[in-house]
Amino acid sequence: MPDNDNNPNTPETPEKSSAPAEPRESQTGTAVQTKPAPSKPKPKQLPPWKVILHNDDVNDILYVIETVLMLTTLDKKKATQCVAEAHNSGLSLLLTTHQERAELYQTQFASRNLTVTIEPE
Repeated sequence: MPDNDNNPNTPETPEKSSAPAEPRESQTGTAVQTKPAPSKPKPKQLPPWKVILHNDDVNDILYVIETVLMLTTLDKKKATQCVAEAHNSGLSLLLTTHQERAELYQTQFASRNLTVTIEPE
């Protein structure tokens, strides 16, 4: 029976391996490096911006709390704490988000006659 291992006319079948990037030897005795498929790059995190609520001596405190609840995802307890802090100390950090959303919050609060400022964290 003829030996087909050294026959140049025998088609070479690629070896399938579950381990990525493992060197293997070809029939010529040379090491071949197999590369794993490139992974997708992770999206970059947008830089954080602070949304700061200012004290409001014009509007009723309940109106301010209702507005914070309406425009943000804060719960009633956290909204009340932030409004009380702004009332007592002049400012309160409402939340941190990306710049575009911070700008949207600033516009929305202004439409309700409340002042919030934004700044990079």
